[in-house]
Amino acid sequence: MNRQKHEKAGRRAEILASWFLRLRGYRILSRRIKTGVGEIDIAASKGNTLVVVEVKHRPDRQSAEDSLKTGTWRRIHDAAQIFQTRSPALRNMAVRYDAIFVTGRWGLIHRPDIWRPD
Repeated sequence: MNRQKHEKAGRRAEILASWFLRLRGYRILSRRIKTGVGEIDIAASKGNTLVVVEVKHRPDRQSAEDSLKTGTWRRIHDAAQIFQTRSPALRNMAVRYDAIFVTGRWGLIHRPDIWRPD
């Protein structure tokens, strides 16, 4: 698959994940947040929790889980801290890190609280 097809598949996976979260009562705050230290695929809220979601589109769950390394989460955590400081309404919210794996065309696996910073 070439780069454009990967990019298109990734955007589609993020849209599916956003709708999946909305249907489960999450409020989508923003998507594709870029900071100088990393990117957040989806920022959502539920109750008083800021939920930072990494979306992975892979052929199967195992390859999606294998693609998430500690360094990836550290960059996402750093980006989340920057995102949180940019908005006064988010500053006092607890932060949770989730992953959504999109497998095949329609398979969605939500892994809440998949990672916690040390």
